[in-house]
Amino acid sequence: MIYEFKSRATGSVVMTKPVAEWILQIIGKAPGASGIITLDQMPAAVAALRRAIDEEKRSLRAAQAAQNGGDAGSETDNADDNYPVSLAQRAYPFIEMLEAAHQGGKDVTWGV
Repeated sequence: MIYEFKSRATGSVVMTKPVAEWILQIIGKAPGASGIITLDQMPAAVAALRRAIDEEKRSLRAAQAAQNGGDAGSETDNADDNYPVSLAQRAYPFIEMLEAAHQGGKDVTWGV
């Protein structure tokens, strides 16, 4: 199953159900067959996603440092190497959509 996020100010963003529901949880929205993110809610949603991305990056760096014995100069400095698709990669198109929709003065809706 997929979620399709739409706005009259942007194109659509399509996500698989698990990813969409993860992102909706982060921004404080209940998953469901349909929903809306209003203009007033968009800045907080973007901020919540950015915080979650930063937290994930810190967590992955800490895990990598622990795995490498705390060696800051390990052979790889990119925490995403051990995690093929990060939250940042999954959420970035949605963040762009929210920012463009907010700038365009249009809500974002979704349907399953």
